[in-house]
Amino acid sequence: MSVREFVVLGTASQVPTRHRNHNGYLLRWDGEGILFDPGEGTQRQMLRAGVAAHDINRICVTHFHGDHSLGLAGVIQRINLDRVPHPVTAHYPRSGQHFFDRLRYATAYRETVRLAEEPVADDGVLAETPAYTLEARRLSHPVESFGYRLVEPDGRRMVPALLAEHGIKGPDVGLLQRAGELRGVRLDDVSELRRGQRFAFVMDTRLCDGVHALAAGCDLLVIESTFLDEDEHLARDHGHLTAGQAAAVARDAGVRHLVLTHFSQRYADPAEFERQARATGFTGELTVAADLSTVPVPKRHP
Repeated sequence: MSVREFVVLGTASQVPTRHRNHNGYLLRWDGEGILFDPGEGTQRQMLRAGVAAHDINRICVTHFHGDHSLGLAGVIQRINLDRVPHPVTAHYPRSGQHFFDRLRYATAYRETVRLAEEPVADDGVLAETPAYTLEARRLSHPVESFGYRLVEPDGRRMVPALLAEHGIKGPDVGLLQRAGELRGVRLDDVSELRRGQRFAFVMDTRLCDGVHALAAGCDLLVIESTFLDEDEHLARDHGHLTAGQAAAVARDAGVRHLVLTHFSQRYADPAEFERQARATGFTGELTVAADLSTVPVPKRHP
């Protein structure tokens, strides 16, 4: 059974709090797991959330500030300690190669797993698999930063009424799907387009073209909202978004489910992020992320 869900391991920006660990997120996409921005303490948060090293197929780092990357050392060593049986691929800004090298080899350990390094240098496709295409887009932050977008290929959905109308039933349905045509009946005659699902992960950034490109048409958008709207000047100065800015991006992009995260320690009431996001007119599903919570990818449109 396929599972598509987003596991939140940590939600704090820069400084952890009593209730928020540094960043860390795992996207489960059918049989694969993509770990995003493992900050300090991610290995322990994985244990608490029921995420094993074996669940990780890719690691995607947006940039090399500590709250997004200091957990790399522990996670990589745990992958090797547990002898994960499959290769693991790491994506990160090429300009931070020296940081990645330091974290990968921060202490002595025995390498038992093939960790492929595929750094990101520019916008574009990073990987294509039967289940998804992984893309990157440049963001606007004081250090080089990239956001990530996962797009499932479009498919076809069989329509029972059309199958009955054309007399296609039983094993013939499978034959038609594989061959594309059966006894003069084409696959297009008895099916409709099934749009592939879309997911995006947008961390530390000001508003920029990359933010909008990543968010476009997403079923699930995970995006930073470090500041509340009254502190927009701080967001701009430090290369971040406010709750209202993040929600406006989601509103204009047609996002179905918006997840806000990466909160400054200065704010005590998480509900204020939701209030300001809703004030933009965003009407889709909205989650203010909490550590160790799980957000399912929305079911497909009927």
